[in-house]
Amino acid sequence: MTLLLRLADAADAASRGIGAALKWLAVLLVLVQFAVVVLRYVYGSSFIWMQESVTYLHATLFMLAIAYTYLLDGHVRVDVLYAGWSARRRAAVDIIGILVGVLPFCALMLWASWPDVSRSWALGEGPMQYGGLPLTPLFKSLLPAMAALLAVQALSIAIRAAAVLAGRAETHFPARPAASAHG
Repeated sequence: MTLLLRLADAADAASRGIGAALKWLAVLLVLVQFAVVVLRYVYGSSFIWMQESVTYLHATLFMLAIAYTYLLDGHVRVDVLYAGWSARRRAAVDIIGILVGVLPFCALMLWASWPDVSRSWALGEGPMQYGGLPLTPLFKSLLPAMAALLAVQALSIAIRAAAVLAGRAETHFPARPAASAHG
């Protein structure tokens, strides 16, 4: 169990690092969107590459930050019952959710997106629009990257949940105290 918890620590550290780096994309996203609006409504001008960059930044931010959000237990959940449960019961429910929902979703995303992503790289696919950014293969690669990052973080949480069930940990979401309710 100690080795597995170290692996979970490594996955959590990677998610935290990615999350810290991606926070700056939110700032950049706001600045670029502001520039697009100013150019359009003040100067009557626009650039396709700037408008596409907003889409690229937004997709990158949300697709790659999903594992970090899961680590922080910031995902959407209906807490009507969950918040009042014991740590062990929450851990058991989360393990079931990971095995039945999260990991199959990640596998499906990898399986469904891989042919299109590999074809995009093989063809050297160009911009989505004339004058746009020639980053389409990278853009499409966000799908399998998101699935892989989410799967690794889900496994980390499952390891921690198993530690809770085994009495080796107080909570399976180390970013928040065991006694606090979600929200």
